[in-house]
Amino acid sequence: MVTKIVNQRQPTLGGHRRNKSKVKIDHLWMPAAALLFCILPLVYDNHHFQHVLILVFMYALLGQAWSLAGGYAGMISFGHIAFFGFGAYTSTLLFLDTGLSPWLGLFAGGLISAMFAVLIGYPLSKLRGHYFAIATIALQQVVQILFSNWSLVGGANGLSLPLKSGWGYFQFSSKLPYYYIILGLYALSVLVTYWMIRTKPGFYFRAIANDEDSAKRLGVHIARYKSLALGVSAFFAALAGTFYAQYVLYIDPASILNINMSTIIVLVATLGGAVYLFGPLVGALILIPISEYARAWLGGTGRGVDLMIYGLLIIIIVIYQPNGVMGWLQRLRNFRRRPGPTGLSIQAQQGKP
Repeated sequence: MVTKIVNQRQPTLGGHRRNKSKVKIDHLWMPAAALLFCILPLVYDNHHFQHVLILVFMYALLGQAWSLAGGYAGMISFGHIAFFGFGAYTSTLLFLDTGLSPWLGLFAGGLISAMFAVLIGYPLSKLRGHYFAIATIALQQVVQILFSNWSLVGGANGLSLPLKSGWGYFQFSSKLPYYYIILGLYALSVLVTYWMIRTKPGFYFRAIANDEDSAKRLGVHIARYKSLALGVSAFFAALAGTFYAQYVLYIDPASILNINMSTIIVLVATLGGAVYLFGPLVGALILIPISEYARAWLGGTGRGVDLMIYGLLIIIIVIYQPNGVMGWLQRLRNFRRRPGPTGLSIQAQQGKP
């Protein structure tokens, strides 16, 4: 019965249901794409290009984290930047106060953020739709104000990490190590997402997103699985937060806990397709380079251009492509395979295999 509810809106291109021909295609393009991303910063050895690639995969990781809660479980959140901040502050404080390696702080921040998400997940599980979204905006604002006035975490002045280059300190003189680390963290998030959406929790997430009342009547524990989705999502958002802190070596509430970053996270996921496995990556590959290169090319005269881009994309997504780029590609693929007047597909009528 739960499977019946889930199947009402299952995408097939990079999503949940995949036929045998799709699996064969995946075996070809996925390793090719992975190889391309591995060698791309080596082929084009440019510091700004490598920086943009790092941001692309950091936001792809954040978008992947958001998609677990906002895409698969239907919890539209604008407060994921709070989990991002928890990860950044946890690893930084542990390193500054106790000397704990940032590598251990990476997972400590993830666990603390996940526990916090599960804790607030139970009361927030009673809210739906725009009420849940408003509650997460309030959460982001509360966390930002709290950290801005809390002397223990540096207040509004923030925290700086000392320069100690080396793998043990998670600091490097070159951008390449940062790139491969964030690429690995993103790959980990994809593998976990792939596993979760094909097991019982994933079916329950999608049943809740499709029809929460029906899922509840069928015995799905709504609060438990919403909290689980939010907890796993917060864990990966916190990993991105620790990475960002080690990358820039300075954090403050104004830069890592602002609502603009929350908006970018939501846009990255929805632009690519939040219910598709590689949707957040597609969204990040489109949005982040446009934003970064627009600022670089226009300089001071282009201040606010990125915000205009975000606003325009929101309008386009809401009106024309609510399923994102991957959803559009799926529709295009289905259209090309639609049977013609004689029962043959368009591709077959054109003499294509």
